[in-house]
Amino acid sequence: MNHFFSVYRREISETIRLSLPIVIAQLGVILMGITDNIMVGRFLGAKALGAAGLANSLSFLVSSIGVGGLGVVASLISQAKGQDNVPEIGRTFKAGLWAALLLGGILAVLSAILGYYLHWFNQTAEITALSQPFMYILSFSIVPLFLFVATRQLSDGLSLPRVAMFITVSALVVNTLFNYWLINGTWFFPKMGLNGSATATLIARLYMAGAILVYVFNNNQFAKYLNTSNGTPVSALVQKIFLMVISTGLQFFFEIAAFSLAVVMIGWLGENQLAAHQIAINMASTTYMMATGIAAAGAIRVGRAFGQHDKTAVFRAGTAAFLLITAFMGFCCLLFLTANDFLVTLYLTDNAPVMQIAAGLIVIGGFFQLSDGIQVIALGALRGVSDINLPTLITLIAYWVLALPLSYLLAFTFKMDVAGVWIALLIGLTFSAVFLTFRFYWLLKKLDMATAKSADAVLLTR
Repeated sequence: MNHFFSVYRREISETIRLSLPIVIAQLGVILMGITDNIMVGRFLGAKALGAAGLANSLSFLVSSIGVGGLGVVASLISQAKGQDNVPEIGRTFKAGLWAALLLGGILAVLSAILGYYLHWFNQTAEITALSQPFMYILSFSIVPLFLFVATRQLSDGLSLPRVAMFITVSALVVNTLFNYWLINGTWFFPKMGLNGSATATLIARLYMAGAILVYVFNNNQFAKYLNTSNGTPVSALVQKIFLMVISTGLQFFFEIAAFSLAVVMIGWLGENQLAAHQIAINMASTTYMMATGIAAAGAIRVGRAFGQHDKTAVFRAGTAAFLLITAFMGFCCLLFLTANDFLVTLYLTDNAPVMQIAAGLIVIGGFFQLSDGIQVIALGALRGVSDINLPTLITLIAYWVLALPLSYLLAFTFKMDVAGVWIALLIGLTFSAVFLTFRFYWLLKKLDMATAKSADAVLLTR
């Protein structure tokens, strides 16, 4: 037992060291959306908050394929680093950039088309009118967002995530300032109202892409990876990574889609429910994005061990990530259950019906913290060993076969209203967590590596 704690104390410490900058960077991205919603809610009211929430949810749904999928590039770079293959690191990074540009352009167009046909989602006329231009502006921001995410895969994959962290934190300041200036028309800035918030996000993402590209291509720390070539063209690798990004991104898409389409269903229930959902989902999204940071660190450490053909190290890296997320999301669960009323007041203070609904949803959100965290860690660990296709199928079943139909059934057939939607999402997350975790440990037993050892498996079964 002492050996177990000694081993995993070191593993957890290394995972925390790597994950903290990634978590802060991930948190910075989601905090931009939260900042938008807080300022929109306080300056423009509940209807504008609901409209911003609808547009943000649908835009994030479209972009989630790239935002989630491009993480596979860091895993590939980490595997190449484990093999000490410098030319392959450079080729993978460059191919990832091209894949990000191609996918970003496609999804930006799809996002704009979705905005044009926003009336398909049967929201109120006022919500639709407010959401449409907001979504058009967000569509322009997808390409710079993908360029930032693709470029940071080099630093993350090399276990150097601090640069992305600093850029994201500074971009949060940029976003906050432009939100205030453009919503209210401060100084010489035009008063753009709700669209000012979307424009602030566009400006912040352009800043992020420019800052990280300038840093990486002008820093000697990355020069050996950017200036090496083994003479092999990257076109075939671009195609390979593009397909891997889409397949991996679909894992995130299926989950985000369940939550985004839940927004549409909740919009059918009423504007108060929609605004309350937006408040509660921001809370859950914050912890989720922090969990994705830990998952990214776990994927990088698993990928490094996988590249070194060390089965024991793969087991330990994956298990350390599971242990860490259990502790973190357990704390978040307690916070949601005990401070739900206070958390609501961060968004609204003068709308009692919305506040009451939101407080109840945050309690339900507390219960699915563990499931949400564990399933995203499992996806990261599986990404580290390049297992993509079956996890994608598991997420498809969890969210589209189970959670979404059950959401409609509980909300409308059993008259559970918005709480029914959230309970259905909890069931889908739990299904995903159980089967993805089983998949990782089952697959690990099947891996054939020369340096494989069974000591850790013995320790865990005692």
